[in-house]
Amino acid sequence: MDISDEVKFAWKIQRDMEERGHSLESIQASIESRKPDFDAFIAPQKEFSDLTIQVLPTELAKDDTKTLRVRMLQKDGVADFDPVYLFDQGSDIAWQPCGKKLSCSFPGIQFKYGADEFYGNEVSALEMDGAFDNLQELVYVESHLSNTGTQYYGELTQQMLKLADAPGSDNGTGFYQTLAAFKIREIYEKKKAANKLNAKQMAGAK
Repeated sequence: MDISDEVKFAWKIQRDMEERGHSLESIQASIESRKPDFDAFIAPQKEFSDLTIQVLPTELAKDDTKTLRVRMLQKDGVADFDPVYLFDQGSDIAWQPCGKKLSCSFPGIQFKYGADEFYGNEVSALEMDGAFDNLQELVYVESHLSNTGTQYYGELTQQMLKLADAPGSDNGTGFYQTLAAFKIREIYEKKKAANKLNAKQMAGAK
């Protein structure tokens, strides 16, 4: 997870100031006190991540601190990992699906997909800016994604509906964490199958 400073600050303001009554000055001091450890031990790990979920401020509406733009950065060339893509693998896509099949409140939803670079690594970037009004309609978006790691049509939507009350379930944070979980499961199943095959081959050789 790679959460931008702007989003971290907005979240901390909402939690510590609005819900716990802390002052703005104490919140800022708390953030600054943790930065050295973050910069020393957490930030350097980004370079080695095969899959990174970036959480950024929205680009759909000015001064909107609650709507999120979330990007799933998938490192290219990773063994047993086929990046999720939207519509056409390798293309640059911008898609605003709001309409008859996907209802959206202001400021709407926008998806993007394309090639990018992250810490010198080539990545496939899948982006969602905005939030879902009705998670039942997510199946429409799911139908345009490929390499999701799901085992049947609608499994992604079904899993999101199970977590409908969890924080971030209506935006890209929950959406991409669920996708990441499916991809991890997919890699596990591939490696398990390969290990079984190797074991059979070794038994046969004996």
